[in-house]
Amino acid sequence: MKTIIEPFRIKVVEPIRMTTREERERYLREAGYNLFLIKSEHVIIDLLTDSGTAAMSSEQWAAMMRGDESYAGSASFYRFEAVVREIFGFKHVIPTHQGRAAERILFSILCRPGHIVPSNTHFDTTRANIEYVGAEAVDLPIPEFYKPSVYHPFKGNMDTEALRALIRRVGPERIPLVMLTVTNNSGGGQPVSMANIREVKAICAEYGIPLYLDACRFAENAYFIKLREEGYAEKSVREIAREMFSYADGCTMSAKKDGLANIGGFLCTNDDRLAQQEKNLLILTEGFPTYGGLAGRDLEAIAVGLQEVLDEDYLQYRFASTRYLGRHIAEAGVPIVQPPGGHAIYIDAGAMLPHIPPLQYPAQALAVELYREAGIRSVEIGSVMFGKRDPQTGEEIPAPMELVRLAIPRRVYTQSHIDYVIEAILEVYKRRETIRGYRIVWQAPFLRHFTARFEPL
Repeated sequence: MKTIIEPFRIKVVEPIRMTTREERERYLREAGYNLFLIKSEHVIIDLLTDSGTAAMSSEQWAAMMRGDESYAGSASFYRFEAVVREIFGFKHVIPTHQGRAAERILFSILCRPGHIVPSNTHFDTTRANIEYVGAEAVDLPIPEFYKPSVYHPFKGNMDTEALRALIRRVGPERIPLVMLTVTNNSGGGQPVSMANIREVKAICAEYGIPLYLDACRFAENAYFIKLREEGYAEKSVREIAREMFSYADGCTMSAKKDGLANIGGFLCTNDDRLAQQEKNLLILTEGFPTYGGLAGRDLEAIAVGLQEVLDEDYLQYRFASTRYLGRHIAEAGVPIVQPPGGHAIYIDAGAMLPHIPPLQYPAQALAVELYREAGIRSVEIGSVMFGKRDPQTGEEIPAPMELVRLAIPRRVYTQSHIDYVIEAILEVYKRRETIRGYRIVWQAPFLRHFTARFEPL
C-alpha cells in the first residue's frame, strides 16, 4: 500500500483546549514572548520538543505496574540494565534522571579548565555542561551542515580533517573525549554515517582519545543508515545500532527521546575505573546506582521503550510523518533544512525573514508568530540559543544559522494535526514581510533561551 498509517490504535485521549488569537496574544505578553514560559494548557499543538513528550504504549504502562521501588538492588534496574547492555553493548550502565544529568557527571569527571571537547555539533545542555566546568565545546560539522538548502545524505557527519587538525594544533592531552551526536540535533536532526563513526573512531584511537556518542536518537540514526548507506539495507536496525556503539567507548542517553519514556536517561562506559568515579558522583547528586534518580516504574518503561523504538514499522511511520510536513511546506516555498530529519522539521528563519537582522532574532520572531497564528509551540535554534559573547568586546556574536525546530512528539499527533500545522505555517509565510524582530530584556548567564524575556521591536 502507498499510504503509511500509524502502526498503533488510540486507546486513551487527552483533550486539547482551543484558544483564541486574542487569548494567545495575552499569553505571549505575560510570558515575555518566550514560548518556554507559556502554560501547556494554552498550547494547541506542542512541537517545542520531542523530549519526554512521547505517548507510552500499553506494554509500557503494563510494565510500570511491576516497578520495584526498592532503594537498593531494584529488580526493575536489572531488567533495565539487561536491555541496555543487549542493545548498546557497554559493560557499565548508570541510570540518571535524564540525559543532561549523564552529561554533567561525565564532564565533571573528565573535563577541567583548558580542555576542549570536539563534536559534530553540541546541543544546548551538552555545551552548557562542558562550559560550566571551564572547558571549551568545539563544533566540527562538515561544510554542508551550514547550508540548509543543500542536500547531503549524512549532513550530521563530523569533519574528520578538521578533527585531526584540531588535535595536532592543541595536543591530544587537552582533549579528554570526542563526542558524536546521533542524530545531529542542532542542524536539522541530520544523521551520522557508519563510515564517519568509524573514521572518527580511528582518529581517536590513533591519539588515545575516548569516543562517546550522544545517543538520544540512536534508533532514528540507525534507520537513516539502513535507508541511505551502502551495505546496510539488509541489516536490522538493532544490528546497525549495535555496530554504531561498538566503535564508542561510552555514551550519554536521554531516554526521553528514543527511549519512548517521559523521564530518564543513562550513562555508559567500558572503563571500570571511570565507572566507579561516575557512580560515586551519582550517589552524591542523583541517587543509588540501581535507581539513579528514577522510580522503578520509570526504569521499566524505558526498558520496554528501548525495544519498541527499534521496530521498523514504527520507524517507517515516524519518518513518513516528518517528511509529510517537510514536503508540504517546502513545496509552497517555505525554506527548510534539507533533507528532512527524523524527529523534526527545521524552518530556515534566516532565509524566510531576511529583513530581520540576526541580533533581532528572526527565528524567535517566527516561533512567536506561529504561536500567535495557531497556538503552535516550536523552539528557536539560532542566536538566542547559540549566540556568543566576544570575550574582548563583550558584543554578541550571532549563531551561524537561524532555525525554528518543529519537533514531533512520538506517537502523539495524527495526520490531521500535522495538516493543521502545515496550514498555519503557510498562513504565516504569506505575511512574512510584516513580521518584526525582538530584543532581550532579561537573560540568565547559562541556557538563556529557557527563561529569557523579550519585547517586540
